[in-house]
Amino acid sequence: MYTSAADKTWIEYVVRFTHGRVEWIRPFEEEREAPEAIPPAPEPPKAGAEAQTAAGAEEALLHNLRRDKAALEKLLQANSDHWGYEDSIYRFYHQSFKVYGLRQQTQSIVDSLQALAPDRPLNRWFLEIIRSGTGKAFKIEDNARWTEVTRPILEAFFHARFFLEMAVRYADLDAPPQSLPSGYAALLYLFGLR
Repeated sequence: MYTSAADKTWIEYVVRFTHGRVEWIRPFEEEREAPEAIPPAPEPPKAGAEAQTAAGAEEALLHNLRRDKAALEKLLQANSDHWGYEDSIYRFYHQSFKVYGLRQQTQSIVDSLQALAPDRPLNRWFLEIIRSGTGKAFKIEDNARWTEVTRPILEAFFHARFFLEMAVRYADLDAPPQSLPSGYAALLYLFGLR
């Protein structure tokens, strides 16, 4: 952190946060002279019931991915074929109100994803994107602001479809992987498990 003194010189500080709370504040010069004075930050506690709950939730997610794999594959296929994917994106560039059909497709995907972990809220950024792209009804005046109004519909669809694709891709995992592939890690973020 920094501020300036009356004579316009910079004053710098080192601030130590531990689990979201300020532990100490010291002048930067003191810490630069004695860097060993800054102990390494402890790892946040992940023992006990909280760690078991998160691990149990991830195991339940993997179980539900395997359980719903066939339905997820069918939904992904429907959102990857000519009418569910190619034509829908074409409708945006054709400036056709039919692009609004993506709202229902997107909501169907979101519902299927939520069913994988019904007791866990979905990622708030994801939900913000979904709300922006599904809470619209076509109005004739949308044509004058086409990209502004309809791009969020495509964005919501692309995000939902991405998570559906990752759900299908990682549905065969028997246990959490030691090294997290990016798509699997994104799934964990979707369900608040990372």
